[in-house]
Amino acid sequence: MLEASLSQLEKLVADLVQQNQDLQNTNSTLAEALKQARDDNDSLQLSLLEQEEKQGATAARIQALVDRATSASAVDA
Repeated sequence: MLEASLSQLEKLVADLVQQNQDLQNTNSTLAEALKQARDDNDSLQLSLLEQEEKQGATAARIQALVDRATSASAVDA
């Protein structure tokens, strides 16, 4: 009986060790994926800020042209 219990315990320990190794591998893979996702997020946020700056500059140029056209129309009238 003791031998059977010991064999079962050895199998359970071996299964737990394998499960722990599998979980560590999964954790490592997920950590790498998380790092990549964070890097991608940072890049996208930086790109968004750059686009917002460009759009702001473009909007300012358009507004200046509209103001110029409006003032030219007012002088002609």
